[in-house]
Amino acid sequence: MAQLQPYCAIEGNDDGLPVVFVHGMGVDHRSLMMLDKAFDGNDSIRRIYLDLPGFGRTPALPEHACGLPEMADWLQTAIDGLVGKAAPFAMVGNSMGGALVREVLAREPRRVAGMVLIAPVVDPQHAGRHVAEHVVAQPNPKLTHSLPQEQVFDFITMGVNQSFDAWRRYQRFILPGVALCDRAACERLDQRYWLADNPEEMLGAYAGPVLIVTGKQDQIVGYEDQQALLPHYPNATFVTLDNAGHNAHIDQPEAVIIFFIKPRLCSMQYSGCGNPSIQVTSGRTQR
Repeated sequence: MAQLQPYCAIEGNDDGLPVVFVHGMGVDHRSLMMLDKAFDGNDSIRRIYLDLPGFGRTPALPEHACGLPEMADWLQTAIDGLVGKAAPFAMVGNSMGGALVREVLAREPRRVAGMVLIAPVVDPQHAGRHVAEHVVAQPNPKLTHSLPQEQVFDFITMGVNQSFDAWRRYQRFILPGVALCDRAACERLDQRYWLADNPEEMLGAYAGPVLIVTGKQDQIVGYEDQQALLPHYPNATFVTLDNAGHNAHIDQPEAVIIFFIKPRLCSMQYSGCGNPSIQVTSGRTQR
C-alpha cells in the first residue's frame, strides 16, 4: 500500500531540529499552530505541523486499515519522510496525537530529542478513563447564546474559558479543521481506537526531556491517568492547569506557551540524537 503523503505547514530553517506537531481527533494541524508563538521568530527549530489521515488536507487511510495502529504506522513513516530515517526529532502531541507520539517514541526512542504532551489520551477506551468535572468558573451567556448551535457545542464542552478571546482562538485554530474533517473516516477510526501495544510497556523508560500538560477541568481525558506515565519519564515535568479543559492551550494559552512549552522546546534544541543524557531502558521486545 502506497504511503499517503501528509499535508504540512512548516516553519523555521530546514537545518534546524525538527519538531513534529500531531493534533487530536476531529481537527487539523491548525489546532496547534498557536503554539508557534513559543518560538518568537526563532527559526533554529524547524516546526512541522501535519494533518493526520482523514483530517485537514491529508486523505483518509484505506477502509481496511484505518485504526489507531495503522495511524501510528503512518505517522512513523511520515516523520521518516519529512526528517530523514536516521535524523533526530522532537514531538508535540495533543489528545489522540499524544497517544500517537508516545507510540512513535516507544519504537525509536534514541532518535527522539524530547516530547510534549497536551491533554494526551492514555486509555483509548472512554469507560476506563478517570476524567475531571467540567466546571466553567465564569460562564459567558452573552457570548454562548449568540453563537450558532453547531459551533457552540464543541466550544463549551471542550474548554472552560468562555471569554471572547478564547472564542476568537477557537474560531481561528479549531473550527477550520472541524469543517474539513472526514466524518466517515472518523467513524471508522473510532471502531478501532486502540493501540496494538502499550507504548510505555514497550518503551520501559526514557530519560529525555518530557512535558505533560493537563487541564483540571478536562472531562475528556482528565488529569489523573497521565500521572501513571511519570515512572517511564524520569525527567518529565507534569503540569495540571486550573481553569483549563481538554483544549488547555485554547483556555490558557499564555501559561501553556510561555511558562511551559517555550523553555522545554528550547532545551530540546540541545538534546539531540546521541546525547548521553538521553538514556533508554528497554521494556518489552518490539514487534
